[in-house]
Amino acid sequence: MTAGSVAAFWATAALLIAVPGADWAFVLGAALRDRLVLPAVAGLALGYAGITALVAAGVGALVAGSPALLGGLTLAGGLYLVWLGATTLARPAGPPRASGGAAGGGWAVLRKGVGVSGLNPKGLLILVALLPQFTDGGGAWPVAAQIALLGLVFTLSCAAFYLVLGGCARFALNARPAAARAVGRVSGASMIIIGLLLVAEHLIR
Repeated sequence: MTAGSVAAFWATAALLIAVPGADWAFVLGAALRDRLVLPAVAGLALGYAGITALVAAGVGALVAGSPALLGGLTLAGGLYLVWLGATTLARPAGPPRASGGAAGGGWAVLRKGVGVSGLNPKGLLILVALLPQFTDGGGAWPVAAQIALLGLVFTLSCAAFYLVLGGCARFALNARPAAARAVGRVSGASMIIIGLLLVAEHLIR
């Protein structure tokens, strides 16, 4: 695998990461409601690292090729996003607390982040479909190692992007409580809508 292949993969992945979705909504909600950007982004990164490990081990292709398993993952991910969105709407962004975050602190937010990315069937399908296209079957590296490297590039790119997104959201809206609450409600509603779409996609199959 050449440096050019890695660069081409990074450019493609960056475009996909920049498209708003469940990850965006979760990071914005965590930044404005819990004031905990780093644990939220770390959770997302851990979830995608786990998916990369599954893809490298060949399990990801088995899941993607099994309608029952993929359907169950889609349903679980959709319901999880609906629950997260509902809790975000129930407790929108407010002034920073002395405790500095949500009940359970950073670990609770980190676990939620792992769930958002780890239970995201779209993320699984993207990595399953995207990673192998940039590997070299005849290269010096085993394909599993190439997939691991590309997955690391994807995960680090996600982490960098969402750290900037969450940090900018906090900085821009910290002094504007009304705007922060509005953005928090939008992020919660977005998670609910995305979750319901995933559930509907599962039910109509």
